[in-house]
Amino acid sequence: MKFKKLTLEEERVIIDKGTEAPFTGMYNNHKEDGVYCCKKCEAELYKSTDKFNSNCGWPSFDDEIENAIKRIPDPDGRRTEIVCANCDGHLGHVFIGEDYTAKNTRHCVNSISIQFKN
Repeated sequence: MKFKKLTLEEERVIIDKGTEAPFTGMYNNHKEDGVYCCKKCEAELYKSTDKFNSNCGWPSFDDEIENAIKRIPDPDGRRTEIVCANCDGHLGHVFIGEDYTAKNTRHCVNSISIQFKN
C-alpha cells in the first residue's frame, strides 16, 4: 500500500495519535460539497452532507462512509478513537448521545488528518 509523505505535524497527529489545537484546522468551518479523505492513504471517509457545526473546534460528522472507519476503545476507558479502516491513521474520536443531530453521533476529526475533494 502506498502512502502520502506526511509533514512532521501530520505525523504527530496521524501516526502518533496527537490532536491539533481547537479552532485552528482548515476544515473546521469548511462548507463545500464533496468528500473528505484520509490524508495518509486518500481513502474516502466522510461525505460533506454528513458534516455539521458542533462548535467544538474540530470538524464534526454524524456519519461515515460505510466501512471507512474503525472504532478503537481509548486506554482512558472514556473515549473511542476513530482511525482510517484502510491505513489505521488517527482521525480523532467519536462520541454518542450528545443530541447534536438526529443520528446522535459526533465524529470529532482533526483537520490535519483529512483532505477535501470535490
